[in-house]
Amino acid sequence: MYSSIFKSTVALLFTLFSLSVFCQKKNSFITNPIMKGYFADPTIIKEKGIYYIYATIDPWGGKELGVFETKDFINFTQHHLNWPTKEACTSKTSHETMVWAPSVRKGRDGKYYMYVAVGSEVWAGVSPTPLGPWKNLKADNSPVVNAKQFPGVHNIDPDLFIDEDGQAYLYWGSGWNWVNGHCMAVKLKSDMVTFDGEPKDITPPHFFEAAHMVKRFGKYYLMFSDGKAIDATYKVGYAVGNSPLGPWKEGSNSPILFTSADSTIYGPGHHTVFREKGQDYILYHRIFPQKQDYVLRQLCIDSLNFDANKEIKKITPKGVKNFTGK
Repeated sequence: MYSSIFKSTVALLFTLFSLSVFCQKKNSFITNPIMKGYFADPTIIKEKGIYYIYATIDPWGGKELGVFETKDFINFTQHHLNWPTKEACTSKTSHETMVWAPSVRKGRDGKYYMYVAVGSEVWAGVSPTPLGPWKNLKADNSPVVNAKQFPGVHNIDPDLFIDEDGQAYLYWGSGWNWVNGHCMAVKLKSDMVTFDGEPKDITPPHFFEAAHMVKRFGKYYLMFSDGKAIDATYKVGYAVGNSPLGPWKEGSNSPILFTSADSTIYGPGHHTVFREKGQDYILYHRIFPQKQDYVLRQLCIDSLNFDANKEIKKITPKGVKNFTGK
């Protein structure tokens, strides 16, 4: 009897040990997609060891954003914000399009600022915490850029960049019918919503939409998406300049992220970049191919690196080692 109990105990301990090793191996690597469900156009911030991811809800946006918190990129908790919503962010000039493509950053004043596309217009909000309560930055609850401004520009996909000197810049813009993408940019005054000067068209080569500014080595890397967001032509490219407003030189390695030969990565794009423990990471979406008349997209993460010439290296989509220490 004791022999049987001993064998059973040993077997149980071995099973528990094996499960522990498996969990450690699983948690030591962040695989793609990073979570269940269909989301796109991510932005990310970190506060007190917690990462907050804000994204478009697929298909084609919802009445609110998809918002998640995680400490380890393995377990996610979804939240609902009071703003932005389709109801709260609708003006006399709004189109029917839903809540898309947020950009969230922490300002030098400790507040959180969000720029988001709703109804083909750019809206701006502010909050004391990542999860709210959020409110429109404009006292009259109007958009920062309405749908009728800048003819020929689809006023979506905003991105906020705060330079090392504290100067904030707002970027936005796309094209219509998958052609003629435009990148608009403007300095923001200290209230983070008033334009300091007139917006300029700073469109770099091969730009279509989803501008995202990164500064490294004293240079400005204007990253963006090109191609059609609904198929395999969608991809990530970049251009390099000496100021946040250009002029731009096409990146030597551009595009850096695109549909793989075996289609395991299909139509990747609309990304954000964040830095953790000295390493850059790119958080983006890829298309989940299906036969419907709309696209479903999944959130993915990979490492972003630079070569000896300070050009962004082409990305090998494979996920990343867990950098959270969990």
